[in-house]
Amino acid sequence: MIPAHIPDEPPLTYADSFDIPVLFRNGPARKPTRQWRTAKHEMWAVSGRFPATDGWYVSTTTWREIIKAAIEVGRDVTPHLRNQPRYAHGELVARVAPLYAYLGMHPVMPKYPVRGTKGWRLTLNPVYAYGTERSAKNAAGYRLGMTMAEWACRSLLGLGQTEHLELGGPISALRNTFSDPKEQLPDLWGRHQAEGLYWLIEAKGGDVGLGTLRKGWAQLTAGSKILGSYTHRTVLVGACVRPGDDLFLTIDHDLHRGRAPLASVGFDSDDESAVGPGNLEEHLDESDDALIGAARAQMLTYLALRSAPASQLRTVLVSADRASRRRRSGLITPLEDDDFTRAMRAEARGVAPYTERHTLRARVRSWGLDDFLTCRIPGTEVHLGMSRKLFAACERLHEEDLAIAQHTLELRAEDQSADVQELSDDAQEEQRLIQWRIFREQQEEARPRLRFLLRNAYEQGVTRDWGDLLRRPQGPELDLDDDGGLLEAATPETYLAVSSSSLPPARA
Repeated sequence: MIPAHIPDEPPLTYADSFDIPVLFRNGPARKPTRQWRTAKHEMWAVSGRFPATDGWYVSTTTWREIIKAAIEVGRDVTPHLRNQPRYAHGELVARVAPLYAYLGMHPVMPKYPVRGTKGWRLTLNPVYAYGTERSAKNAAGYRLGMTMAEWACRSLLGLGQTEHLELGGPISALRNTFSDPKEQLPDLWGRHQAEGLYWLIEAKGGDVGLGTLRKGWAQLTAGSKILGSYTHRTVLVGACVRPGDDLFLTIDHDLHRGRAPLASVGFDSDDESAVGPGNLEEHLDESDDALIGAARAQMLTYLALRSAPASQLRTVLVSADRASRRRRSGLITPLEDDDFTRAMRAEARGVAPYTERHTLRARVRSWGLDDFLTCRIPGTEVHLGMSRKLFAACERLHEEDLAIAQHTLELRAEDQSADVQELSDDAQEEQRLIQWRIFREQQEEARPRLRFLLRNAYEQGVTRDWGDLLRRPQGPELDLDDDGGLLEAATPETYLAVSSSSLPPARA
């Protein structure tokens, strides 16, 4: 039971910022003894590359950054949802709910304070500490590990979009080996543009000790053996946290030297992960492959928006200048300091009572504003959205995916075995992976055609009304309420907000 001395208090409202200690080193070692409190830390100074030396660092981030990482990391389930888009809401809940359920915050006074930090750190809440069974803790540890690995590799180290390794690694000729479900291999892979190298990434979360890290290192070693002589990097991220302690990360890294880097030998130039560092959305104007990659990365959000009831949809105003939404660090740009958007929203509220809906939309566009489609994900306080241009590109990609599924014998629902439920769990998983690989191969064969189709849809999307894009009589109303309870953020083409009153509860 939760001890009586722990107060029964509602979640507190506080600034959406906290500090994450990071131990950077070149191989697994024993868990440090509370050094995340007692060691001297340096501020993680430059996003996008490795620190100059190993040691303790601290980075200040936001809950929005963590949620962004959570919804984008891991297995791409959208092929399985092509005919049931409403289940996209359930998948998004599954990715963020454990973080809301089990994480909290507490104030921290480290032995050697670092200027610029917030003095708040993530921890496990009493629900996890006293009332959660072991299997649920293991599931929560998996989700925490994957989320923090994505955040660390992309927000801190500048890695590009990650992909789940079970669907194939960076070299086409080796993808069948990488996707063998019987192999103990790492979780993710991605490409770092600045380094010009592919990374293999293993994520661990929970009460991560040396034994767990050694297991992760062995998984990375197995992946490295498949890549053989090609130069690549392995990264092991441990999201370590126990009840009453701060969450901190260990980043163990190694560079495997070979005859040539993967960027020049065995590299599939049609692979969207080769385009640009960090966020694919920053390269949409210059690369058709980046547009395909961004549309694939946001398909889960697209399906959730497309299938949401009309009552849950709204459009919010943001600056039409995409450059203002480019990340300065991390994955997203907070909007609370966007004075231009705030002023223009107030102007729109002032004229709205006297202006027709169509005229108002035209006027706000002339002011340099754009309206993003958003909805709250049921069961969470997370609001997701995107621009009409990216939505149009996702719509076209979804149509092409449906056509692939309909015309590929191995993927057609009517040709599937009726007794699939009688197969063992492992057999069902292997069958799903085989279908996913066939689906992905068909997608890659269609890439030359997709480049033109998605580019055309993306460019024409700016002129389409939301009602047309949603295939409904009319689009959602423009939301002009001054909702101070939302903490908003954006990328060049996407939107994310959380309620300031429903963040992880702070502990006294």
